Amino acid sequence: MSEFVYLYRGGSRPESPNEGQQVMQKWVNWLGDLERKGHIKDKGQPLDGQGKVVRDGGRAVTDGPYAESKDIVGGYTLVEAKDLSQAAELANGCPILERGGLVEVRPVMEM
Repeated sequence: MSEFVYLYRGGSRPESPNEGQQVMQKWVNWLGDLERKGHIKDKGQPLDGQGKVVRDGGRAVTDGPYAESKDIVGGYTLVEAKDLSQAAELANGCPILERGGLVEVRPVMEM
């Protein structure tokens, strides 16, 4: 088994607290299913929208990230799968896809 990172990008926000609870329950169910099947290495965390960008050998630090909202990484999960194809297939059930977002699936390099 190899490790892969799911980076969650974009997706519309819930319009009400009730809708927010429904969306959260979908995430809990989806991640729980992956965990029961032995694919979750780390459920990860949502990421705050603010941060800093460090460039030029550390000499330039600016507020950020500033990207189009559809490109901002909103969270991550670390999963195990036999290969990239299986990891991408497992991402198909992600609730963010129902809200116009996407899951970027990246292999973790072994060092």
